[in-house]
Amino acid sequence: MQHLAHLVHSTLPTPFALNGMRVLERQASRAIVTRDDRILLLYTERYDDFSFPGGGVDPGESPEVGLHRELYEETGAQDIQVTSHFGYVTEYTPTWKKQWDVMFQTSHWFTCHIGNTLGEAKLEDYEAANGMAAKWVSLEDALHHNRDVISRQPASMGISIHRETLVLERVASALAG
Repeated sequence: MQHLAHLVHSTLPTPFALNGMRVLERQASRAIVTRDDRILLLYTERYDDFSFPGGGVDPGESPEVGLHRELYEETGAQDIQVTSHFGYVTEYTPTWKKQWDVMFQTSHWFTCHIGNTLGEAKLEDYEAANGMAAKWVSLEDALHHNRDVISRQPASMGISIHRETLVLERVASALAG
């Protein structure tokens, strides 16, 4: 397993130290699905960014089982085959849960193959409200778009864009290499 990066979100104190903070630990799995010259990503209107399909692994699930569930729910993908572990990112981010001070998340990326058509997504209410939709886009267009959002730093910018863009860069490098 390749550790791609360790990130600390810019809104957390610098230098960052846990100093007795209550830490929520979370595992996540995310899919790298390519076809021809396109990659399957989620575009989220609220944040105006591209991210990998995937999300939190439920208690008792393996990262691969959680990935199957998330990829199906967010994109409607069928015939999902996890082919390899691409790498993982660890990060400290703010958390929305009041009983915790900070979240420590480990996100695993897996390369996957899926069937030829996407079915209907079964988004969670907040995902639908944020305008999340699966899109086949060129890797270069997604990178350009996310880098532009990062450079402008609009108030609507999401907290995951740096992580997602970093991994998009690693995928582009791996595909070019």
